[in-house]
Amino acid sequence: MLRRLSALALLAAGPSLLSAQAPRISQLGDPSVRPDSIYKLAVDPAKYPEQDAAFLLDDGVLRLEADGRGTRTYRQIVQILRQSAVERYQEQSFSWSPAHERLIVNWIRVVRPDGSVVSAKPAHVQDSDVPASTDDPMYSDRRVRRLSLSGVAPGTIVDYSVTTEELKPFMPRDWFATWSVSTGLQVARSRYVIDLPATLAPRITERNLTFKRTERVAGTRRVYTWATSDIAKVKPEPLAADSNDVYQSVLVSSPIEWSDIAKWYAALAKPNTVMSPFVAARVDSVVRGAHTRLDSIRAVHKWVSQDVRYVSIDLGMAGYQPHTPDHVLHTGFGDCKDKATLFVAALGKLGIEAYPVLLNSTGGVRRDMPSIHQLDHEIAAVREGNRWQFVDLTAGATPYGELPIDEQGEFGLVVKPDGASEVVTLPSVPPSGNHSLMRFTGTLDSTGVVAGRFEETRTGAAQSSLRSLLFDPLDSLQRRKMADALASFGYETAVANDGPSALAAAEQFRPDVAVLDIGLPAMDGYELARRLRDSGLGQCRMIALTGYGETQDRARSEQAGFAAHLVKPVDIERLAEALAECEA
Repeated sequence: MLRRLSALALLAAGPSLLSAQAPRISQLGDPSVRPDSIYKLAVDPAKYPEQDAAFLLDDGVLRLEADGRGTRTYRQIVQILRQSAVERYQEQSFSWSPAHERLIVNWIRVVRPDGSVVSAKPAHVQDSDVPASTDDPMYSDRRVRRLSLSGVAPGTIVDYSVTTEELKPFMPRDWFATWSVSTGLQVARSRYVIDLPATLAPRITERNLTFKRTERVAGTRRVYTWATSDIAKVKPEPLAADSNDVYQSVLVSSPIEWSDIAKWYAALAKPNTVMSPFVAARVDSVVRGAHTRLDSIRAVHKWVSQDVRYVSIDLGMAGYQPHTPDHVLHTGFGDCKDKATLFVAALGKLGIEAYPVLLNSTGGVRRDMPSIHQLDHEIAAVREGNRWQFVDLTAGATPYGELPIDEQGEFGLVVKPDGASEVVTLPSVPPSGNHSLMRFTGTLDSTGVVAGRFEETRTGAAQSSLRSLLFDPLDSLQRRKMADALASFGYETAVANDGPSALAAAEQFRPDVAVLDIGLPAMDGYELARRLRDSGLGQCRMIALTGYGETQDRARSEQAGFAAHLVKPVDIERLAEALAECEA
């Protein structure tokens, strides 16, 4: 029996392999693994010409509690086969959130196959914040520990062990763990251990495993172990299916339900869904001129999706709890849950039933394994008779009534204020609805010069990239270029970057004609036009510049008092013609 266990766990035989508890791994080592026995598994690089590294040991040991607290320790022993792997492994980084986690680097060293030490510790260690992206800013309280190793070279082995301790889970009783037996490299020994209270019945999904797990119970603990050896590298194939019987993996989650998640989120969000008089007045302004229920919904959708800038403040519980509509309106920005909350509150003010929807931004949610860790995005659902109309408020280029392609056909959790919920499948456009049509008509003269017209029409998922070119507000460089071009036509111009700046500039400049981008931040073009008229510039003619040219869009511009409605991208000659018509 002892010999069989050694063959399965592929670690040095020891008492912890036979116990009902996971090994206690610390900076002093792992009592269940003899490093020298693992180092001797070093391979001959000549036998693996397509690999630059190989795992001698891929190891995960988790000790979790019923309330979601626990430790996760991961160890990798990697043999460097070629120079291309040196850069990848001589710099290591591990991230954690100090607000609720503790990170411990148990050890990280470089050795030779005979066990002799090249470097016993990193040459340099530094902790730093995770930088925020400038494209879609995301501010996080996560920290990253970077470690630079010396002595990493072909023929050496990098051996490291890292523990992350969960001190205070965001949602009590919720945890989710995944393990890839197939790693993309040759693996000599693989072990995954989860130590749980014996009374806890986790949800377990095993994919394509070629071996069986073991379970042991002693006292109050139950230990699940997945151990195997000699896992060959899976050679990727062009156009391979994402569902296959090749890649081996394990998923384990706590025994909570989707209804538990809905109740938790509803209680978390409820205090921040209250609408202030300031926000209510803004909603009234947004829907001014709307004649139907659908007109009002479209107006609120455009306002939230285009005029509220995307910025995520993912600090502690704020990563899950939305900011109030008042906060979002005063700052002019918010993330997916902030935008969805503002949208739902605005429609609620208009007497329209709408709720937040939790999902994964790239899909792939395992419906049989409920966990907040599977959900990273929020959209909204609007009641339309006996069905839902779903809308992603972060996808400003996607028209109301459609969803980005990554969300179509995927899982969604509709959450109501009282904690009631509904699991849904998001609608999808059939393949026939996604197409591009390009048409060129023109003439070719005898000199080889072509004169003609190019038209491109896209529908469904194909339209998003084209729409994104049209709806974004002009940046400062584009505005400056437009002003310079108009100056070449003899116009005196002034440029403002947002609504408040435009109002201040208009007081001094007193324009005859104003070209207003409808998608301005903080104050959209419709609101700016109204304020310009109220400020005594009633004689100023106004031109709307927007990415939308449907009938209802042109009608709204006309109702708002615009003399012309131009759809981006705008040819400067067409803009000059519109200006001339305003002067006539």
